[in-house]
This record gives sequence, C-alpha cells and structure tokens, in this order.
Amino acid sequence: MFTSHLECPKCSASYDSEQPHQLCVCGSPLLVRYDLERVGARMRKEQVACRSPDLWRYRELLPVIDDRNIVTMGEGMTPLLKLERLGRQLGMTQLYLKDEGVIPTGSFKARGATVGVSRAKELGVKTLAMPTNGNAGGAWALYCAKAGIRAHIVMPKDAPVIPRSECAIAGVSLSLVNGLISDAGTIVAQAVREYQWYDASTLKEPYRIEGKKTMGLELAEQFGWELPDVILYPTGGGVGLIGIYKALTELKQIGWVQGELPRLVAVQASGCAPIVRAWEAQARESEFWENARTCAFGITVPKAIGDFLVLDAVYATQGCAVAVDDDDTLAAEARLASVEGAFVCPEGAACMAAIEKLLAQGWLNPDERVVLLNTGCGIKYPETVRCDPPVLEPGDRLLA
Repeated sequence: MFTSHLECPKCSASYDSEQPHQLCVCGSPLLVRYDLERVGARMRKEQVACRSPDLWRYRELLPVIDDRNIVTMGEGMTPLLKLERLGRQLGMTQLYLKDEGVIPTGSFKARGATVGVSRAKELGVKTLAMPTNGNAGGAWALYCAKAGIRAHIVMPKDAPVIPRSECAIAGVSLSLVNGLISDAGTIVAQAVREYQWYDASTLKEPYRIEGKKTMGLELAEQFGWELPDVILYPTGGGVGLIGIYKALTELKQIGWVQGELPRLVAVQASGCAPIVRAWEAQARESEFWENARTCAFGITVPKAIGDFLVLDAVYATQGCAVAVDDDDTLAAEARLASVEGAFVCPEGAACMAAIEKLLAQGWLNPDERVVLLNTGCGIKYPETVRCDPPVLEPGDRLLA
C-alpha cells in the first residue's frame, strides 16, 4: 500500500519492492521503506483504535498490497501486564511484561510468519526453506500450510520437541541437523542455491522484520502513545529488537510519538553472548561464538546476520547488552510463575534475570517504566521445569 522500496542499511542501495529479493549485493539484509509522509496523511490514531485487535490494524505500515494475500490467524495485540507483586519485591514502580505466549503458535514468531508468508504469497513464492531453533520453524510451517506454500525446515536435533511437532503436523519437510542453527543455515543456503527456493532465513528476506516490528507499534499504542523508558528483548537473531527500533523510529517520523526513544537492551545468555561481547568492545559487528549453549534455546545464535543492526539500535538509544547465567534464567522463570502467575519461556525469563542484574548495577532506575518481552509460552519448554510431586495413595491425607 505505502511501500516505496527496499533499502540496504549498509550501502544505501535501493531495490524494487515488487520483485523478490533476498540480501543486498553487499551481503547486508534489506529493509522495507515506506512513504511516511503519505502514511502520516492517511493514518490516524483514532482510526487505529477502532480497527480489529490484531497486528493488521497497522495496515499502512505493513508491506502487503492486496488484502486477499493476507495469511492470518488473528495474531497480535498481546497483553501488556503490570507486574505489581514482583515490582514491589524489587522496589520497581512501573514494571511491565508484554506476553507473546498467547499469540497463535505460542510465540512471537507468528508475527514474522503472518507478514513474511503473506508477502511471499503475494510475490508468487511456491517453495521456501529456512533454518530455525524451533519456534520460527513451527510458526512458518503452519502459516505456509494455510497459504499453500511448500516449506523445508531445518533445525538442530536438540531443538525443543513441540516446535518439531508443529512442523510435523503441518506436513512440511522437516530435517534435523547434528549441530547449531548456523549449521542448519549452511544446509539451507546450499539447497537454496541448488533448487532456487525462496530463502526465508532470518533477515535474508525483508518481511519477517515487518511483522516483528508490530510489537513496538503495539507497545506505543498500549501506553497511550507515550513510550516506556526501557525495553528488554531476548536476542538471538535480534529481529524483534531491530523491528521494535524500526517501528518506534517510523512512529516518530509520522509524529505519533514524541521525545527520546526507549533504551533498548539486548539480553543474551552467558553461554552464547556475541552481541554482549561486541557491545562491551563498542564494536559495530560481533564475532562467531564458539561452543554456544544455553537453556534458552531460542537465543542460541552464535553469529547473527543482522548483528550490526542490533548494535546500531542499542547504541542509538543509549541502551546496553547484558548476558545472564542459565541458573538465573531458570530462577527468574520460576519467580515469574510463582509470584505473578506468568509461565514464560526461558528467553523471556532471561529478560527478568537481566532486570535484576541491571537494577543491582544501578543502570535501571526503580521508578522508570520498564518492559520485558516474553517471546513465547512456557509450556512449549517443559524440559526447563522440574516436576516431582509426591504420589499419594487413595485415602492419604494432605499435610498442612
């Protein structure tokens, strides 16, 4: 509708958005650009408030031209919950959780899938391939099934069982690799070259990020178009963080939000923290992280293709990157459930652990409005929870 072109953030090369494109010739991901002057003239906050409660309410800032190509399951407008009890325990007055666990397919990956698959359908894609740590594969498999697009998914053999089951039940071609997502990516890249499939790898097509950016659009709307002070995001490939920054920048350009953007925090695991290491060195890109391993499987990404975009967003907002230990992540997961009734995924729990760490360091002010992103439903990760209750016999009594 209002898409003007695709643009390379590294070399500024411009591409026709009505043709299928993957990476720029310089190797950088491409970003969708809009005619924001026209968007600002056409789109009003009051109109958005009256639209359906899904991410397609921000239609003018999304790249699909014909509504008939939209492949949707009602994703978007996930709850923004104030963590009252946990906030009191930590001495924080404005602690919030945006819960992506209630979205279709149980993770924020549905956002990227609905826009990515819709745009692939519009561009005439018949077959695509992608590597994944789990949830993205499950989401894209199901959305591709709905769109009638053939999908080939490759994930590490240690990926959580539930996303593997989502791929299987969707009837896509699923393969497991004895390695990490980087190894799965190498296999997909070879197949893409050999069979001319559409490469739906993270940031190798421009549209997944457009779905992910709607988290930022929603946060702005849910706060009455007043931005929070800090947003913490679990960062593997980093598409969500890049997308949130893109969304808030676009909102500022059309005049819907004012003031400073929130400080963006990239949260990683101490067992796989290439972005954190790069940020500590004030580098523009990260280095490959050897022997990556963490219980937060979704952020086990040794080297992200869009690492420079993640770091740009962190630097531009005066944010930071922080790594947390697995023990702290699992403790935070249990605390969120037992105190707030929020059963989050380990990636989301890592953000809670990061909040406690940054609060102790004085980087966070207790009175700041702080949002942590929970990117998935905790029940998709049963292996992170110990459950060994006593077995009673009929007639036994419960102890007080």
